[in-house]
Amino acid sequence: MTTLENIKLFFKQIDTKTEQSIAKILLRNSMTISVAESCTGGLISSRLTDVAGSSAYIKENYVTYANEAKTKLLNVSEQTLSKHGAISEECAKEMAEGLFEKTNCDVALVTTGIAGPAGASKNKNVGLLYVAIKNKCSTKIKKFELNPNYKRKTMKFMFSQKALEFLIEFLNG
Repeated sequence: MTTLENIKLFFKQIDTKTEQSIAKILLRNSMTISVAESCTGGLISSRLTDVAGSSAYIKENYVTYANEAKTKLLNVSEQTLSKHGAISEECAKEMAEGLFEKTNCDVALVTTGIAGPAGASKNKNVGLLYVAIKNKCSTKIKKFELNPNYKRKTMKFMFSQKALEFLIEFLNG
């Protein structure tokens, strides 16, 4: 990354426009949200709570980093994990469905991916992210592939940004 790109990223990290936009949509529609994070390790939850008054719409949030947590807390099947892996569309879907059912929220948001620098496999590169969002009407899953050369902390921020932008798109759709 260039110095200018680093400066822009820094200011984006301290800016809460994205989080404020989400808050306005959720509050305007009297909706609650629950979040389950793997690769973002609680960063999305932290960013959502950067908005004062977020307790009015945040229901329950979990960091389900280990496969055991995904199974125990979100009812992700061991078969899905063994067949497709934790970083897969199938796992993201089951995470969202399990979170939605467990928390009785209006919107469930989940992330699973590879923030690096390790963890890549033959078919899954560092920078791979799946975001799933579920409400009572539908489940949407989006795959993102970011530059694998980002440092881990930057990657996690970029993952959280992609997830929050997808959430805005989902809520406005």
